[in-house]
Amino acid sequence: MPLMEIERKRKLENRELLEQRLEQSGFVAMRPTVEVDTYYSRPDVDFLVTVECLRVRERDGGCEVTYKPASDSTTHSTTGVIAKRETNVALADTAQVAHAHALLEALGMVRLARVEKSRTCYRDSGQPELSVVVDTVTGLGSFVETEIVSEGSRQEAVRQLEEIEQLLELGPHPVVTSPYRDLLLSAQANEDAVRTSVS
Repeated sequence: MPLMEIERKRKLENRELLEQRLEQSGFVAMRPTVEVDTYYSRPDVDFLVTVECLRVRERDGGCEVTYKPASDSTTHSTTGVIAKRETNVALADTAQVAHAHALLEALGMVRLARVEKSRTCYRDSGQPELSVVVDTVTGLGSFVETEIVSEGSRQEAVRQLEEIEQLLELGPHPVVTSPYRDLLLSAQANEDAVRTSVS
């Protein structure tokens, strides 16, 4: 059975308070990273409509190309849990980033957006498949993603995810089902509309 990434994302008003709760609950912070994600779409299929993901990710000391398939009723639950198979291709080093962009553009892929974020991943040694990721995204604010990578029962993974959210008191934070890419493009469109109406 292929590995599935099962996650739920929420908007954060107070990043520091959550980080305190994580530490009190025994989670250990990994080294913070800065990630730059460049998203692409096909010229004949709008990935914003299908909610597919094709991206090149640059991070400290590494880079990768990722694809996530289109969204449908089997990948998105009514409670905002997303379960998708993720395909990653790690590149040799950051010098390969330019080649990855050139390859995708040579194939006719259309560049959609560039998302920059600072990310801290928290882990619990007793649950290696689980991570709680705290992001601050340029132009959007802070978010938390509770994520489980599993090849077992999806129901069991969702139960585990909900237990962790309850432990961390994440319930009051609004669920976000759109990718950062879409949120950023929407925010930019709103800014352009305001600028146009003022001028």
